Amino acid sequence: MSAAALAAVVVAVFFLAFYLLWRYGDLHQQQRMVLLGTLLSWYLCFLIVFILPLDVSTTIYKQCVHDSANPPTPGNQARDNRADDTLSVYPTIRIPKACKEPWSYIPDGILPVFWRVVYWTSQFLTWLLLPFMQSYAKSGAFSRVGKIKTALIENALYYGTYLFVFIALLIYVVAHLQWKFTWTELQTIGITAANTWGLFLLVLLLGYGLVEIPRFYWRSSSHDYLLAKSYFKVAKMSAEKVAVKEDLANVMEDVQSVHRSVGDNFSLRKCMDTILTKCPTEYREAMGTNAEGSGGENGVLPTERGLANLHKKVISAGQRRGQTRVQWSILVDEAFRLEDVAKSQSSSVRLVIRSFPSAKPHGWFRGLIYTPTVEWYWECVFRQAFYRLLAALLCLLSAAVVWSECTFFSTKPILSLFAIFVDTAEKQHDYVYIEMVCFVSILFVCVCVYSTVFKIRIFNYYYLVPHHQTDSYSLLFSGMLFCRLTPPLCLNFLGLIHLDSTISHQDRIQTSYTSIMGSMSVLSFISDGFYIYYPMLVLLLCFSTFFSLGSRCLNLLGFHQFTINNNMTTDLVDEGRELVRRERRKRQKAENGENRKWAFRERYGVQGANEWPRAGYTELQGGKSSPTEQTKRSAFPFPRRDGELEESNLLQDDSSDDNSPNRRSKGGQYQSLSGIFEDV
Repeated sequence: MSAAALAAVVVAVFFLAFYLLWRYGDLHQQQRMVLLGTLLSWYLCFLIVFILPLDVSTTIYKQCVHDSANPPTPGNQARDNRADDTLSVYPTIRIPKACKEPWSYIPDGILPVFWRVVYWTSQFLTWLLLPFMQSYAKSGAFSRVGKIKTALIENALYYGTYLFVFIALLIYVVAHLQWKFTWTELQTIGITAANTWGLFLLVLLLGYGLVEIPRFYWRSSSHDYLLAKSYFKVAKMSAEKVAVKEDLANVMEDVQSVHRSVGDNFSLRKCMDTILTKCPTEYREAMGTNAEGSGGENGVLPTERGLANLHKKVISAGQRRGQTRVQWSILVDEAFRLEDVAKSQSSSVRLVIRSFPSAKPHGWFRGLIYTPTVEWYWECVFRQAFYRLLAALLCLLSAAVVWSECTFFSTKPILSLFAIFVDTAEKQHDYVYIEMVCFVSILFVCVCVYSTVFKIRIFNYYYLVPHHQTDSYSLLFSGMLFCRLTPPLCLNFLGLIHLDSTISHQDRIQTSYTSIMGSMSVLSFISDGFYIYYPMLVLLLCFSTFFSLGSRCLNLLGFHQFTINNNMTTDLVDEGRELVRRERRKRQKAENGENRKWAFRERYGVQGANEWPRAGYTELQGGKSSPTEQTKRSAFPFPRRDGELEESNLLQDDSSDDNSPNRRSKGGQYQSLSGIFEDV
């Protein structure tokens, strides 16, 4: 049964990681190495979280067997009573009981090997391979050798910084003569340094998630709040669309200038042709028309390095345009849906009537079970109560985590709630209850941390976009964050339930996961100071998140965030409402045109229907200005078409020159108004 449980968890976690990668990445266009590296990093981190409860129950069973085989004697009892109370959390005598093997018991020798493979593979990914793959993916070089060279140069400073920190810690250890300089201690120092960095970031993300997740579900119970926030996002996305459009136009102007100066016989003409393949179709066609017969007549001949930088800017600008178009369409559809639900609430007919039925086919669940009537009862009757109940439960879990983080170092009396739950179940030999408590608690902590990683946005440097719109750089960056956050998160959780002797100073059998970390007492100022007192800062971060101090500061800096009772937020909500109205009228006109087209087809047949769009197209084109007039109005000779609702996939590079996409542009002119964080 234990082998089946372990295998089931391994398979289920793989499908979870694969689903997230499918949702955020593009499995068809992105490079296979990027997808494999991201999938492996996510999979290993999720695997640690899901396997750790099994390790806890197995360790508690081993402790029970050890206590049954070595019952306390009166002499040992007297010595235990005279000993320091911090040495053990169990001051009374353990009564030997028959230890029943848990259903998920994993035999000796399996988990230590499993943890070593998982941990060191994840560390190799996050500190060596993934940073190199990031630089390789965002490089604008035109060959593999050039990409590798660029990646090595960019990572030289990165690796050198961490090497300097490691050498400084190594000198600190050697300076203390009472410590023996062995490979085990050297390995422990490296693990401690990595976990310290991860714990520093972990507390920041956890403090935000513990407050924001319950508050999100509480506020989401109100359709008015969701609709106002949807309008706010539409207004922000509209401004971002304009900025992205102008940024793309500026980049295309640079491409046009270089394209005119590069002749057909130029040695780097092949590189220029590669850049042109990454340009949007309308710009590429315009450049081909305007640059005929002008090659090499003006401009300075570019270098290969300059073309590589231009190549990187073109890829970045094209990716951002594709992302904003898809996000704009999704936001507008969501606003339409919320408006339809708001109208249905005041309607006498208990149905949710869609203004614009989705063109995408729905699955059998939505077609057979989630009917318009069921949707009305869910949206208008049950949804508010369910979300508020869920928010209340999540609030209780958040309070339990905050209390345990501030009191887990106390072993007598036991103040950590999770340690109390596990200790009570251990005395009753209820291993299923132990695993449930561990799974629910660690899963909630991981959701608080990981959800923040998925929501955070650092300008255009890092941004996870759903619907297959995340670029390779952000996918790899998220894999690095997960690999660095998960080990300290698990160690912190083991400290909360008093199974980490380095923090709780208990004289008991350690988990297999803790055994691979070595003895953290090598650096006592970290194990006895930083690991114990730094997590208490989560309380301060929770208060700052509750009062939205971060969002208020970002608003003052000009990065607009959705905050209640704010004049700027109100203005953006009104602007978004008007934009949604315009989009509704535009779609209504398009739908009426399709209806007229269908009626024309029914009346005059297929041949007449085929001729009608051509005449209509000619009539529409007659009202537009000619390309010459557009050139007179703008120095840029290319059409700057918007195409908001066109879900064109310009995210990835599908050419055959082994180039990888990148959305991060060094020294770019555009900074997103979304701010440092999207909703953080």
